[in-house]
Amino acid sequence: MPITEILAKNARLYGSAICLTEINPGVEEKRGLSWKELSLVEPRQSCCYRKELTWRAFDERANQFAHLLLERGVKRGDKVGILLMNCIEWLPIYFGVLRSGAIVVPLNFRYSAEEIKYALELADVSILIFGPEFTERLQVIKDNVPGVHSMFYVGSDCPGFAEGYEDLAGSRPRYAPEIELFDRDDAAIYFSSGTTGFPKAILHSHQTLVRACEVEQNHHSQTHEDIFLCIPPLYHTGAKMHWFGSFLVGGSAVLLRGIKPKWIIETAANERASIVWLLVPWAQDILDAIESGEINLSDYDLSAWRLMHIGAQPVPPSLIRRWKKVFPTHDYDTNYGLSESSGPGAVHLGVENIHKVGSIGKAGYSWQTRIVNEQGEPVKPGEVGELILFGSSVMKGYYKDPEATAATIKAGWLYTGDMACEDEEGFIFLVDRKKDVIITGGENIYPVQIEDFLRGYDKIKDVAVIGIADHRLGEIALAIIEIKPGLECGEEEIQKFCTQLPRYKRPYRIIFDQVPRNATGKIEKPRLRRKYCGESVVRQQFELDSINPKQAP
Repeated sequence: MPITEILAKNARLYGSAICLTEINPGVEEKRGLSWKELSLVEPRQSCCYRKELTWRAFDERANQFAHLLLERGVKRGDKVGILLMNCIEWLPIYFGVLRSGAIVVPLNFRYSAEEIKYALELADVSILIFGPEFTERLQVIKDNVPGVHSMFYVGSDCPGFAEGYEDLAGSRPRYAPEIELFDRDDAAIYFSSGTTGFPKAILHSHQTLVRACEVEQNHHSQTHEDIFLCIPPLYHTGAKMHWFGSFLVGGSAVLLRGIKPKWIIETAANERASIVWLLVPWAQDILDAIESGEINLSDYDLSAWRLMHIGAQPVPPSLIRRWKKVFPTHDYDTNYGLSESSGPGAVHLGVENIHKVGSIGKAGYSWQTRIVNEQGEPVKPGEVGELILFGSSVMKGYYKDPEATAATIKAGWLYTGDMACEDEEGFIFLVDRKKDVIITGGENIYPVQIEDFLRGYDKIKDVAVIGIADHRLGEIALAIIEIKPGLECGEEEIQKFCTQLPRYKRPYRIIFDQVPRNATGKIEKPRLRRKYCGESVVRQQFELDSINPKQAP
């Protein structure tokens, strides 16, 4: 079954039900409206702050965009890029591309002009649809991407080099075009996060996308009555595939445009959200805001909120212990996956296993896992090896890169590049990225273990550990530490705390600085290496990555 059939089913069964709500508190905050005043806005009224869409309207808008693409000569297998911030138009456009038989290519909204050009050329994109935030970047490259013959613009003040999406698509037929789709048809190209090298184009079929829907719904038991609060960017498989669990059962989703802790809590309360997926920094910020008094939980009715889950990067156990103290009634879960595995769910902790917090869990629904050594042989429980995955949601391959595909998929198994170990009960614990391992004096040091330990210090907001060259030991651990606002902390204090670690695991150097994270919450370690290690180290990392490309979202 192609994934577009799920949308058609939802339109038939729940046509008049609200499926998407866009909340944009920043716009109204600038106009001086309080949240109390906003709560008086009619629920179904369209405005800058709030927009809503029914399943029937979602389906019809997807059809209209599909007809527009077909009129412009789009054929089966052509590539259509999406460069939009989260908005209510995003998902209907995504499914419109699929309905036309084309392949949808979501782009990272943080890409520079040159990175956009790189992605468009790598994926052979012929049509691009974009929003106002990207006009200046596209202005720079528009004459240097010959493969792109049409650009559609979502918003007001359409630039001269593009055409207005609303006017063109809005006048097209609302019925589905007569394009036959099949399970094995190519459906989407997602780009890896690029945290260890240049982004790679990851090709998925309709079948892998549908399986991602089934995996997510199996793990979190979404129903038609659940309301999913979606904050991470939709271009990323993490947010999209978590939404897929609601999509499968016709559940409603709220797209929040903003990550301020107060906005998240207020939106969860006002919209009666029952499932909220967070990234580590956002969960930390929410707890900090509550502890500082910026947020008073007694002001909000959060009784509908049943599940908080986190993914996309290693989750510090100390963070979840803090969360459960503040929100004792919430179920907690984490999922592990890669863009290459259709996003989260390949490994699943399960809400019943909160006692195993710190583990990413066991093989997810319909998945198999192994931890292997350099020869591909399984290691014993407790030993560190590379985590590999087998399941029906594995990508078809890296687009136009058979060598990289062969290095990553071996005998059907997806080699993740993540180092992990398994305890006696079969629970898997991430140790670190294979490429991030620091070898100091012949000992392997896994930065994630040091990072988790340091986050247990109450003055530390965030931390990243990288390896830097040392003439005697080969490499040593450098800890970049971000202190919580309003607090003071010195190196001597941190080193004293680190005496609880074995000597070889203690960071040799400590620098107090901000820890950069990308839009999906992962630490931007190449950026830190450029800053503290020099370009040669980063260049070497890119060369390694091109030989053995593996990327987790």
